[in-house]
This record gives sequence, structure tokens and C-alpha cells, in this order.
Amino acid sequence: MKGHIEVADIFRVYSKEYRNSQAGKMPLRHHKAMNAIEACRTSALGGHKDECDTCEAIKISYNSCRNRHCPKCQCLEKERWLESRKQEVLPVNYFHVVFTKPSELSPLSLRNQAVCYSILFKASSETLKELSGDTKHLGALPGYIGILHTWSQTLIHHPHIHYIVTGGGLSQDGKKWKPCKNDFFIHVNVLSRVFRGKYLYYLKKAYQDGKLVFPGQIKDLASDKCFKNLLAELYKKEWVVYCKPPFKRSEDVIDYLGRYTHRVAITNNRIEDIEDGKVTFKYRDRQDNDKVKPMTLDASEFIRRFLYHILPDGFMKIRYYGLFSNRHKAGRLKTCRDILGVKQEESKHGYEKESWEDLLYRITGVDPRLCPYCKKGRLVRKQKIHPLKARSPPAG
Repeated sequence: MKGHIEVADIFRVYSKEYRNSQAGKMPLRHHKAMNAIEACRTSALGGHKDECDTCEAIKISYNSCRNRHCPKCQCLEKERWLESRKQEVLPVNYFHVVFTKPSELSPLSLRNQAVCYSILFKASSETLKELSGDTKHLGALPGYIGILHTWSQTLIHHPHIHYIVTGGGLSQDGKKWKPCKNDFFIHVNVLSRVFRGKYLYYLKKAYQDGKLVFPGQIKDLASDKCFKNLLAELYKKEWVVYCKPPFKRSEDVIDYLGRYTHRVAITNNRIEDIEDGKVTFKYRDRQDNDKVKPMTLDASEFIRRFLYHILPDGFMKIRYYGLFSNRHKAGRLKTCRDILGVKQEESKHGYEKESWEDLLYRITGVDPRLCPYCKKGRLVRKQKIHPLKARSPPAG
């Protein structure tokens, strides 16, 4: 099958075989995500029937699944989120900082996702707060937003957090804005070592508190000796923290954020072919100057890798810290604007009241209410289409 291929197509063809091979092993959230993606924008979820007020043509539209892992359901959510963030951007430089764990931790993280991802957020956010507050570096409170990604270009499990960080912060007395010196944030070696220490401290504590599990291939790590050996190895390694040069225009931050916030493991436009039980997709080879190359996997392996990245239920993949922390955000941002001499811009599009039709028209130029047949009339809602009986996921 070539042409426009989606993750949903792969699931529809191969999910039954995959589920059977994983009988009793798949978490319930994996079944739910697969069911949602398969059913997205099909009669299974219901929809509505519209009629053109000019040519009387009928158009049937089916509902989206709105699952946060569905490649088709992120565009409008992303735009709504970015519209809200536009009201919070300060006219200062911003840095993009990425915290990554060593690959040796992937087997443990994959089997303890909620615990290990939470530690990743805690250790990295505390590293930024501690070093930014140190007068040797900045001596101020910056604002930063963290976005968890768990994948590589080839869908391998690779947890890391992207932070967008203000290039400066509110002074400790709350009366001045302290910019970073010479467009430089904090040296990555310093960030890396503090991050390493914090992460391993919290990981050790989770182990001591009995919060980690060690099934299957990592069962040996359950012993004190093996776990201590792993920690000792990781203390010796240099952990990777990456910091990109600052954005020169604050408005560029929003466009840049849009690349990261609502991404899923793979977009539909990267999938090239499914045939004879194989899936071919494009990826960027980071080891070869980001050249775009094809990769072919067995369908079962493709599905297995995709499901690596279904987050635990209720886990928040976007988090806010410092000046952007929800508890004190309004007051702190107002103080920063007053100090910087800028006014808060009002939303031009009425974010809170904007319908999905208006939003889609604004960002794509395509009006979903315009008749696609005569190109003149307007579509008028005539009938609601009820969803088919939902498929109950197997117990996982």
C-alpha cells in the first residue's frame, strides 16, 4: 500500500495479530490508544451530516478521537496552547536546553515510566532553578517550560526533556530583571553534573522506597549489589545536556515551541509504505548530518516501538516552572512586564471563545463551513450521526 498512509492504517491491518501475540502483556492504555487511533474520524466515533444551503449537497464528517497520542488530533490543540502562551512571552532572549539520560537507563525507565519520567522532570527542573538562583551564574528566577519526548527518530525509547528558558530572570528581591551575561546561559558541563547528581539521588531514593519494579530482562537489578553497580557506572559517565544559542526575537519562541509541544512519536507524513507485513518510514540520521533515510521494520516491531511512547494515564508531558509556574504566574509576569516597560498584548483572536471552525480557518486558510462542491454555499448542520457501539479493550 503506497500513497497517503497513516498510523491508523497500520493498526487496522496489523493490530489484531499484534494483540494476539501480546495476549495478557499489553497495558490497558495501549489497547485504548490503539482503539482510539484506529477509530479516529471514522463512523465508529459518530459525526454529523451537513447540507449546503446553495447546492443542497450532503457532506458527512466523522469525529476525532482526541487521543493525545493520535497523529491526526494534535494540530488544533497545539494552536490553542500556543495562542495561550503568546500572552505570556516576555521581550527577552530565550534558550533551548535539552536534558537527556544515558541509554543504560532506558530498560529501567521503560518498565517504570511514571516514576522515571517524574524523576527526569524533577532533577532537570531543580537543576535549572538551583543554578539560575546561584549568584555565580545568574542569581535570579527565570521562567521555563519543560516538554517531555520519549522517542528517537527511529522510535527507539529515548526519554529527554526540552526546556524553553528565559535568558534572564527576576532578581531575588523581585525588583529587577537580571539578563544572562553575553547571551550565555549556564555552561552545559555544570548543568550536566548537577543534573546527574540529582537524577541518581532521586533514582536511588525510589529504589529504597520500593517504587521501582524489575520484571523480565532487568530482574537482576532488583538486587542491592547490581543496582549499586549501575549507579556507580552512571556516576562515572558524562551526561548529555545541550543548550542552543538564544533566540534573538521573542516572537520566534512561539513558532519554535510549536515544533515540540504536541508532537507524537511519528507523524503520518513520515510513513511511506506498508506491504507484506513491513512498514517503511523516513527518519533523520543524526550521525550522518541529518540526512533523511528510509527505515523498514516488521509491522509488529513498528507497533511495538510506537507503543513505547504511550504515556501513563494522567501523566503531564508539559510542565511550567519559575516565572511560568501556575501558582504565581500572573503576579510575577506582571512584575516582569512592569520592570521591562512592556504591556501585555490582548489576544487578537478571542482565544477563549474561538470555535474550532474559526481556528482552522485562521491557521490553514481553509473554511470548513464552505461547501466543498459548489464553493459558494455554506454547510448547515442537519443531523447528528451516533457512534457505533464502542469496542471494549481486552484486559491488560
